[in-house]
Amino acid sequence: MGEVAKARAVYERAVDLLSEDEEAEVLFVAFAEFEERNKETERARCIYKYALDHIPKGRAEDLYRKFVAFEKQFGDREGIEDAIVGKRRFQYEEEVRKNPLSYDTWFDYIRLEESVGRKEMIREVYERAVGYVPPAEEKRYWQRYIYLWINYALYEELDAKDMERTREVYMACLNLIPHKKFSFAKIWLMAAQFELRQKNLKDARLVLGNAIGKAPKDKIFKKYIEIELQMGQIDRCRTLYEKYLEWAPANCYAWSKYAELERSLNETDRARAIFELAIAQPALDMPEVLWKAYIDFEIYESEYERTRQLYDRLLDRTKHLKVWLSYAKFEASLAMEQEDEDKEKQATSDAEQKMECIQRCRGVFERAFDYFRTTAPELKEERAMLLEEWLNMESSFGSLGDVGIVQKKLPRKVKRKRAIRSEDGTPAGYEEYIDYVFPDEVAMAPNLKILEAAYKWKKHKSGSDEE
Repeated sequence: MGEVAKARAVYERAVDLLSEDEEAEVLFVAFAEFEERNKETERARCIYKYALDHIPKGRAEDLYRKFVAFEKQFGDREGIEDAIVGKRRFQYEEEVRKNPLSYDTWFDYIRLEESVGRKEMIREVYERAVGYVPPAEEKRYWQRYIYLWINYALYEELDAKDMERTREVYMACLNLIPHKKFSFAKIWLMAAQFELRQKNLKDARLVLGNAIGKAPKDKIFKKYIEIELQMGQIDRCRTLYEKYLEWAPANCYAWSKYAELERSLNETDRARAIFELAIAQPALDMPEVLWKAYIDFEIYESEYERTRQLYDRLLDRTKHLKVWLSYAKFEASLAMEQEDEDKEKQATSDAEQKMECIQRCRGVFERAFDYFRTTAPELKEERAMLLEEWLNMESSFGSLGDVGIVQKKLPRKVKRKRAIRSEDGTPAGYEEYIDYVFPDEVAMAPNLKILEAAYKWKKHKSGSDEE
C-alpha cells in the first residue's frame, strides 16, 4: 500500500512539473492507467478530464481514445456519452484547425455543444466561428457565413433568453457586413423584428431606417411599410413609399401598392395622380401590371369613360392582342351588368344601354381586326385568335349578338410546308405549319395573279427589245 502512495506522489509531482510539456499526454495516460490498475476509477476519471482540459486538442488524440475506452469499461451511460462528446469535440477541433473557414464544420460543432447545453461552451464556439470572416468581400463567400450570426442571435434570444446579448449579436453582425458592396435584408429584418418582440418600436424603426440609408432593398421597404400600416401611421407609409420610389422609380409593384393605399383611404384623386406619375416614367419593370392596376382602379371607381381613355392611351403604346381582348371584355362586362339590372327594372332604356355596350364591344373588335388586317397582316395567328374570341363574345350576347358578322371573316386552316435551315444557313429539310387563309385574301387572289402575269410579260418584253 505504501508503494502505491509513493508512486502516486511521484506521478503528482511529475504532473506539477511537466503538464505543459509536449509529451504530457504520455504522462497523463500512464498516471490514469496506474489508477485503473489500483481500482481507483474515480481518480482515473479525474485525471483524464483534467488532462483533456489542459492539453491542446492537437496533442490529445491518444488521450481521447483512451478516455472513451475507459468510460465504456467503467462508466455509466452519462459518462460514456460525455466521452463520446469529447471525442467528437476533438474531431471538430482538428477539422477547424485545418480549415477554419469550413462553416459547415462550425455548424456541426455548434450543434454538438448545444446538445450538451453548456452556455459558456456554446458561446465560445459561436464567437470563434464568427471570428473567421470570409477573406473576400463578395456576397457568395458570405452566404453561408452569415447564418452563423443568425443562429447565434436566435440562440441568445430563444435558448439563453439573454435579450441584451441578442441585440449585441445583431449589431455586431450589421457593423461587420460591408454594406457598400453587398448586404443581407434578412439580417436587417430579423434585427427589427427582434426589437418589435421586445416592444421597442423606436429601435425597430431605427434599424429599418439605417437599412434604407445603407442598403435599401425591396424586402426592407415592404416590411417597414407593413409595420407602419399596422400601426396606423399613414403619413409614415407615404414617406416610405416616396423613398421607395425615389430609390426604384421603375418598380411597378411599389407604384401600384402606393396607389392601392390611397384608394383604400378613399383618396381617389391622390391614387389617380400616383398612377399618372407611374405610367409617365421613362422605364418600368412590368408596365403591363401597372396599366392593369390603373384600369382596374378606374373600373372599381365606376369611371368607365376614364377606363376607355386609358385603354386608348395604352393602345397608342402597344397593339398587343391581349390589350385588344381586355378592352373588348371590359365593354362586354358592362353589357352583362346592364343585363343584371334589366332583371330588376325591366326598363326599355336599360335594354338600349345594353345594346350600346354591345356596340362598343363590337367596335373594339372591329378596330382590332382592321389593325391586324391592314397594319400587321403577318400576324395571322393573332388575327385568327381575335376572331375566335369575337365569335364567342357574340354568342354570349344571345339574341342581341350577331355571329354572322364574325363567321364571314373566319379563316380557313391550311397545312403548308416551308424550308428550314441550320445555323450555318445550309438547307435542313422542310417542316409543316398551319397557315390561315382569310376570305379577303381569297378575294384578292385573282387580282394578284393578274398583276403577277403582267409583271412577267413586261419582264419578257423588256428582254426581247434588248436583243
